[in-house]
Amino acid sequence: MRTTSRLMVATVIAGSVAMTGCAVNSSSPDVFNASQAQREQTVRMGTVDSVRMVRISTNNGQSSGLGVVGGGALGALAGSSIGGGRGSVATGIIGGIGGAVAGNAIENNMAMRDGLEITVRLDNGDLRAITQTATGETFRAGDRVRILSSGGVSRVTR
Repeated sequence: MRTTSRLMVATVIAGSVAMTGCAVNSSSPDVFNASQAQREQTVRMGTVDSVRMVRISTNNGQSSGLGVVGGGALGALAGSSIGGGRGSVATGIIGGIGGAVAGNAIENNMAMRDGLEITVRLDNGDLRAITQTATGETFRAGDRVRILSSGGVSRVTR
């Protein structure tokens, strides 16, 4: 019964940690939040000058702590099940530390998205660079594009 309880707690914690990757703000050119809907946007035309792949951190490099806590708890549970007596305590502490480090790394990795930095030469000659989530839409140097801007948010579309 004790092992079943530990397994259930571990499953709940792992599920919570995994769900943190689902609640992210989007930098996709295809996703609008409610305050952006039905708002006028400025449209500027231009030509793509260059495109490069980038990684976008959806948590701005600040983990929520769930990865550390969840990983630490799972590591401590796993570590404490090894050995007996004082050995169980020591392996629980070591497992907790290792799990916290691993959980933090997993959380930060889950918060990374593929993105594009698209540099556009506007028709008036100005150069603009916009970074947005990669959605599968391809942009190449020489492509004609639109830059949609409103409230400090800009996106590149066709």
